[in-house]
Amino acid sequence: MAAVRGNTETVWDRVWAGAPLAVRVVVGAAVAVFVYGTAVHVGQLAAGGWHPYRGLPGWLAGYFVSLTILDPVAAVLLACRRRAGLLLGCVVLLSDAAGNGYADYAVRPGQGVTAGRAGQAAVTMLAIALLAAAPRVWRWLRPSSRAARCHEEPAAGQQPPPAT
Repeated sequence: MAAVRGNTETVWDRVWAGAPLAVRVVVGAAVAVFVYGTAVHVGQLAAGGWHPYRGLPGWLAGYFVSLTILDPVAAVLLACRRRAGLLLGCVVLLSDAAGNGYADYAVRPGQGVTAGRAGQAAVTMLAIALLAAAPRVWRWLRPSSRAARCHEEPAAGQQPPPAT
C-alpha cells in the first residue's frame, strides 16, 4: 500500500538512514547469519528433543541450546542499530566457534574433514569477519537504551562523521 502512495521507504531504510552502504551490508549479512543460526539450533532442538547434543559435556550442550535465544537477540539488536547487538554478535560467534572447535577436536577427535569441522571453520571465518568489521560498524550504531525503540530516528547531531 505504501507504494501506491509513492512512499517505498522501509523501516530498514529509516533506521539505517545516513549509514554507508558498506555498513548496511555488513550488518545485513550479520543479521542473516544470526537468523540462519537460530533456524539451525531450533531445527536441532526439534529433531533431537531437549537433548540434541548427546555425547557433549552438559555445559557445552547447554550453551548450544542457549543459542536459540542468543542468536535472535543479536539479530534484532543489530537490525535496530544497537551497539549491544554488535557486542553480543561478536561474543556469540567467537564462543560458538570455540565451542564447536572443542566439540569437533577434543570431544570427538578424528581425522579428515567432517561436516562438523567444516561448520566450525565457517563459524570461525564469520567471527573473524565480524570482528574485523566491528570498529567501522561501531561508529554507526547507537548506544543501547531501555527507552530506545528500533524505529526511532537518531537525535540531531548523533550521526558520526562520514567515513573516510
